Amino acid sequence: MKITRSGTAPSKVGPEDWFTGTVRIDPLFQAEDPGRAGGAHVTFEPGARTAWHTHPAGQTLIITFGRGRVQREGGAVEEVSQGDVVWFPAGEKHWHGAAPDTAMSHIAIQEAINGEAVTWLEKVEDKDYRH
Repeated sequence: MKITRSGTAPSKVGPEDWFTGTVRIDPLFQAEDPGRAGGAHVTFEPGARTAWHTHPAGQTLIITFGRGRVQREGGAVEEVSQGDVVWFPAGEKHWHGAAPDTAMSHIAIQEAINGEAVTWLEKVEDKDYRH
């Protein structure tokens, strides 16, 4: 058994290469071998969002606060709010973030394959985010 005490992992600023706007990442866990899952609590200020990206084993988001937006490539921009759960299948290109006027937080859970949990792609353009 391993207990990770709340507040023991320092918060990180979301890197500009991966995010648009102000984003804070609070690491929650990283499984030890043979486990592959990792998770973080991510907070997006209004208008903030990820870049387009994929996950080799998919990703689950649990919305914990506020209102946000999610989109898969070729799909409509969808609004999400506290209590919603979003799953993106392995390899599906997508993005997620806050609504334009409301912050949003979620727990993000994904698994690493061959040590890689995410592939970051181009940023989401404002015209596509606001659509």
